[in-house]
Amino acid sequence: MDFARFKEMVGRAFRLDLNSYKETQLKRRLEAYITRRQLSGYDALFQKLQSDRSFYESFLEYLTINVSEFFRDPQRFAELEKVYLPQLLQQKGRLKIWSAACATGAEPYSMAIILEEMTPGRIHHLEATDIDQNILAKAKEGIYPPEAVRNVTPPRLARFFTREGNSYRINETLRRRVTFRRHDLLSDPFGRDYDLILCRNVTIYFTREAQERLNARLAQALAPGGILFIGGSEMIFNYQELGLEKASICFYRRLTGKGVGR
Repeated sequence: MDFARFKEMVGRAFRLDLNSYKETQLKRRLEAYITRRQLSGYDALFQKLQSDRSFYESFLEYLTINVSEFFRDPQRFAELEKVYLPQLLQQKGRLKIWSAACATGAEPYSMAIILEEMTPGRIHHLEATDIDQNILAKAKEGIYPPEAVRNVTPPRLARFFTREGNSYRINETLRRRVTFRRHDLLSDPFGRDYDLILCRNVTIYFTREAQERLNARLAQALAPGGILFIGGSEMIFNYQELGLEKASICFYRRLTGKGVGR
């Protein structure tokens, strides 16, 4: 079985769209994984994925690069807090927010911290999704190493976290504010009418075609006036075709009353 056949078989067996990942990068990672696991090739890898559920979950965790920390890119999060969230809260008392490809949950919990400070006690709709069930289980636990909380200010660390040995656990009140669920950005249906979507440092691993499809679906999922928050190394070139305007670096707003391209 060659690389192309492996991608086809994985797509059929697991509904996992490997064709949307950048080919050179994906092939390099797969071959490294085969070597590390001491497998004979793509045939052996596919057979192992089919026969061993825990192996498949481990493979998925390896494939999806789960880099996650609180307030990643603090300057952009400060802009979100000072500019865009106040605007959104003027329009609606309760916000509908989606953290897509949330990894270990630091991003949606960062949002929960900001919202608790801005609107104490108010319950917003805050959902977080990822393709990896194992990583979602870790997110629900809410336990983080010191490097994950390096951008959390001392007052926030004292208020929202409990020190457990060399780790930090987000408090239970905030854990209850976030709903985690499994979701594949490349194949599963999207919700609608989100006031804010965070999808950061995700599309850089996808092909240009997959990026364009995903960006179009994200735009469609926003409510009119809603904000899309992407990573610093990402850019949406055809944002006007998608019914968006570029508000600033990393931030796009869905235009009110504009149709969204597909």
